[in-house]
Order: sequence, then structure tokens, then C-alpha cells
Amino acid sequence: MGTTIQPQAVVGGNINYFTSVSTGISAAVAGLPLVIVINFCDSSPWVLVTHKDINKPQDLIGKTVALSGVRTSPYYFFHAFMKKFEINEKEVNAINTGGTADSFRALTSNRVVATVLTPPFDDKAVSLGYKKFMQLGSLAVIPYVGLITSQNEIKTNRESVRRTVAAVMDSLAWLRANRAESAKMIMDKFKVNQTEAENTYETFIRLLNKDGRLNLKVARGYLDLLRQERPVPADFDLTKVVDHSLLPGSR
Repeated sequence: MGTTIQPQAVVGGNINYFTSVSTGISAAVAGLPLVIVINFCDSSPWVLVTHKDINKPQDLIGKTVALSGVRTSPYYFFHAFMKKFEINEKEVNAINTGGTADSFRALTSNRVVATVLTPPFDDKAVSLGYKKFMQLGSLAVIPYVGLITSQNEIKTNRESVRRTVAAVMDSLAWLRANRAESAKMIMDKFKVNQTEAENTYETFIRLLNKDGRLNLKVARGYLDLLRQERPVPADFDLTKVVDHSLLPGSR
């Protein structure tokens, strides 16, 4: 399911959760009744991956890149990249793919010369002859992954949500403690080799925070980013879309 339609699917009861924290905040700003119950990371591993003949940022001018969609993390990171290197967004053609896996396929089928990926897709692309052009995580303040549900789900199934949150936190602890088994799972799930899987594991473990809480400074930075292109109410209260009380040990 594409990232951009997941908030509506949760609110409509078609699914119970989705994982993009930035998408959750953006949808909440638009008025959807969503709640962030876990935030896994305080930074993100997005990487600009390109054909090998892209040697400088200006080589992208007149070319086509793949992004997950408008107002997704890849969209914001790539626009921050263009701003940093003074490239007018009209000078680069972008296609919207709907998700990271589809962006990877667009790159490896040579429909585009560049895209914005996360592990394990970035390392898989390198194995196929593409290159990591630049790490983008420091160019914009954007939350990464966690667990987002609807206000109604918490209201009507709070104990189920609490158990889900506890299970996810237990699974993260297991991942930290079981490198070899975790890498094997990554290999099987994403059909990558052992080196690619181990690189993905190391990246993810490095990014994990310790308590599952959303850093409100990061979230406020993302709101400032949203305000650059859309109205965000001055009194929008982030604390109303975050519920840490369901985390283990919280009261």
C-alpha cells in the first residue's frame, strides 16, 4: 500500500497501523484523527542513489528522478538537496512512484537516473552498479519510522493497542540482541545478500532510539518545513497527536 494513502486507510478502519511518522504528522495537520504511539528513530537514513555517471549535483539538470510522492520524506529531502546546490526544481523532472520499492525499480530499470532510498534498497542498488551519491538525513529535519494509529482505535481498542506497542518494543529489543538472526530475516524478506543485509542491520540499529518516544524538537522542525509550502495552524498542538502513555513503563 502506498505511503500517501495509509492515513486514510487507518482512519477508515481498513488497516490498524502504518509506520511513517512524517506522513502521520502531515496527515494530522490536514485534520485526520491520528496518533503516534511509537517513534523508533530520531534521524533518518535516506540516501540519494544515482547512476555512476552522475558525478556532481548539476549532472541531474535535465534528467528524471524518482520520488515516492509529493510531500513524502524523499520529496522533502530531494528538494533540500536541490536548494543546497542551488538547482531550480523546474530543472529536474520528478516522477512519483508511490513508495521506496517502486522508486528502486524505477532506478534499476533505468527509467530514472536517480532516486532517494533507504536500506536495504540503497545497498542493493550499489551491488547492481549504482552509487550512493549523498546521505540526505542532515539536510532536513524529518521524523522517520514508528507506529501510527487512529484516535478511534485507541478509544475502542486501547488494550489491543497497548499489547501491540509492547510487542513491537520487545521485537526491537530482540533485534538489538540478535544480529545474525536479524540479518538472515532481512536477507529472506528483501532478497539481498549477506553483506547488504548486515549493512542494513547496522544502519537501523544505529538509528534506533532507546525509549520509543518522539523527539518533539524534531517534530517541530518538521512542522516548520511543512509551513514553507502549506498552511499549518499556529496553534497546532503536537502533543495531541502523540501518546506515549501506551509505551511499556509509562503511566
